[in-house]
Amino acid sequence: MSGYGQFCAVARAHEVLGGRWTLLIVRELLMGSRRFNDIRRGIPRISRTMLSERLQELVEIKALFRQDGAHGPEYDLTESGRELAALVMALGQWGQRWLPRRALAEDLDVEPLLIDMQRRVNFAKLPRDPLVIRFEIDRAPPRFMLLKPGEASLCTENPGFPEPLRVRARLAALVAWWRGDLPFAAARRSGLGIEGPKALVRAFPNWFQLYLLADVSPARKSA
Repeated sequence: MSGYGQFCAVARAHEVLGGRWTLLIVRELLMGSRRFNDIRRGIPRISRTMLSERLQELVEIKALFRQDGAHGPEYDLTESGRELAALVMALGQWGQRWLPRRALAEDLDVEPLLIDMQRRVNFAKLPRDPLVIRFEIDRAPPRFMLLKPGEASLCTENPGFPEPLRVRARLAALVAWWRGDLPFAAARRSGLGIEGPKALVRAFPNWFQLYLLADVSPARKSA
């Protein structure tokens, strides 16, 4: 495939970073994913072949390096790759500010949302004893989040701890709260159902730090 044929650094950078999925892979690495399957969990619609190709491209431009880990190949960002954090953040802020937020009309996946929630647990606010939250989101199979001091794990089965809270929600309502589109009370009225002891239900939103860009307000519409 031919390039843009321009000297401009914007064009040259876009040639190597502008492919579909590339910056989402960088996002996952910035969030701490290191192994192939962990990266893919955060981007479930990418094929294994495409992910392999994109990772190799990022290695070739020296934004990533690949090494053998205890459980197979691992990837990490180089100095060049870490500098992309500002680009990823600026892109996210632009999208959060200027793109419409209509969760009901968006084509959304459950897994990336739950992974982001797992990453942003506020451990200081958790109860002392371990517990499991059961998530029943639309028609997706149940998922279970184990929360205990210093650990948050997302599982396909309850790992054997008490399960006092059940989140039965429309995905759009959960996204609207997590992304900062709606406050928690409004999201509950829109279909974010939480069942369990009242004290735990009230405490639930404090157990998480919302999406990293949740505090970026939408741009005001021009007249």
